[in-house]
Amino acid sequence: MRLTEQQCRDRAAFRSFVAKEITPHADQWDEIQELPPALVAGLAARGYLGALVPTRYGGTGMDAVTFGLLNEAIGYGCSSTRSLLTVHAMVTHAIARWGNEAQREALLPGLATGDLVGAFALTEPGAGSDAGAVLTNADLVPGGYRLTGTKRWITYGQRADLFVVFARCAGGLTAFVLDRDSDGLDIQPITGMLGTRASMLAELRLRDCTVPGGRLLGRVGFGLAAVAASALDVGRYSVAWGCVGLLAACLDVSLRHADERVQFGRAVREHQLVQRMLANMATSLEAARLLCHHAGCLKDLGDPTTVTATWTAKYFASCAAFRSAADTVQILGATGCGAGHPAQRLLRDAKIMEIIEGSTQLQQTYLAQAAYQAYRL
Repeated sequence: MRLTEQQCRDRAAFRSFVAKEITPHADQWDEIQELPPALVAGLAARGYLGALVPTRYGGTGMDAVTFGLLNEAIGYGCSSTRSLLTVHAMVTHAIARWGNEAQREALLPGLATGDLVGAFALTEPGAGSDAGAVLTNADLVPGGYRLTGTKRWITYGQRADLFVVFARCAGGLTAFVLDRDSDGLDIQPITGMLGTRASMLAELRLRDCTVPGGRLLGRVGFGLAAVAASALDVGRYSVAWGCVGLLAACLDVSLRHADERVQFGRAVREHQLVQRMLANMATSLEAARLLCHHAGCLKDLGDPTTVTATWTAKYFASCAAFRSAADTVQILGATGCGAGHPAQRLLRDAKIMEIIEGSTQLQQTYLAQAAYQAYRL
């Protein structure tokens, strides 16, 4: 994997920030199930929240590979923090790509500076992998639209300032930009999740929730095939790179323990079955990183095959992350199972990676169909 000199400098800066501001606190944030406002301010001050916002609107306009390196670094330190970055990037991408100029000028500068933090509101109690099953409804009313329905498991929904919400309008899925203080919006925290416990999930209850006509994103009926599809590709790419960081964290924790722990008169790292787990972990890390880099390069080239490359990277990286996290706990034994130890947090977070932004089974179906199309005689 070859990086430019600038990308190498950026990667070093990302890792330095994570080492100082994120990694030492990740277990505490996991325990209290929230991220501190100071962290969000720190992400914003360094331009990380404006990563995908064009420079003309005050963003940093990162290329795809550099954005991936940022997600890897943050994923190493805390998957909950990376989840915040993911959904915020999905929102900024959606507005930059599908918003009109008035919407871009009104919203993107605030999203770039962190004055506004965005969340992506697609999933519902009955609509997860099947995004087409969304039941939230939008009715045309004088001056705008009236939304009714429920969104669930919305990352950073407890604190987000605005939401990209998807609802059925005139029979087609449609995207809207909804302010937190909109009439008819009730936000309820969701706690006690298995992993990414500090990502501050929420349920959004929309009861005759009014949205001005100027907050329609794109066109009526373009919500799924256009707005959601492109934003989910960004989210999938972000999660894939985050899994690379999670893999690296698993390997570091495992290597450190295997070197220090002595059993049967020798260091654990000298036992062959432990070496097998470490070898698989190291190989998975390198393979996942290369797959993600390939997907990022295709994005920067504007190559449409990046969509399948991103599915491939996320599928491999998320499955490898969970296997590696399970092996990490196995290597550490009871130590890794204890409350507050990074190993058990990594395992819980890794399982979430196999579910979000396309479950493992959904990805297998997609990739099998893609393979048939690409390789059939």
